Amino acid sequence: MSISKTIVINCAGMGTRLGLNKNKALIDIDGKHLIIRQLECMDKFDDIRIVVGYQAKEVIDVVCSYRKDITFVFNHKYIETKTAASLSLGKKHPNDMIISVDGDLLFKPDEFERFVLGDDEVIGVCLPYTNEPVYVKTEVFDNKEYAISFSRNIGKYEWTGLLKIFSNKLENGNNHVYKLITPNLPLKVIPINLKEIDNINEYKEALNWYRNGYK
Repeated sequence: MSISKTIVINCAGMGTRLGLNKNKALIDIDGKHLIIRQLECMDKFDDIRIVVGYQAKEVIDVVCSYRKDITFVFNHKYIETKTAASLSLGKKHPNDMIISVDGDLLFKPDEFERFVLGDDEVIGVCLPYTNEPVYVKTEVFDNKEYAISFSRNIGKYEWTGLLKIFSNKLENGNNHVYKLITPNLPLKVIPINLKEIDNINEYKEALNWYRNGYK
């Protein structure tokens, strides 16, 4: 019996640190909006929910130009809440598993597919590279590496914002997603080749990475 999956894309925030006065889902990635680059990696999925807030109409219009079957969920408190609030709204009445994706991620398509395939609960990690990383401390059990805690100070990996977990295990919250899932640790980790876009330098780096064939 196959396990059904719900994808929730959290893109309600204002993206103030980027400094473009634009929802990060709407930034241009070599001729296409970031949200379209994400959706191109999700063509095999039917249950996709996008949580909107800031510039909601613009995000909805762009998404609907690509797909008409997306469910939109409104986070009306996007100014005072963080990504966990958006995920909590988007995950209502889900399938067996929830895949949570932050709206500021640019990932290599086959890497995303590798992450979503299979039925293991996992979080996506990468080697630390951003200015303000959330570190992931890990331990190895039975030859598999698991996240055991998150930290703002030290850790082997950086949390990417990618999560796959059984929906009946995920509680609600208003803060960051990594804080929301801390009670669920340990969770298996999968290194993912992607770029987070949080400020203008990371935006430039992501563009160069994309144009250079994800290298």
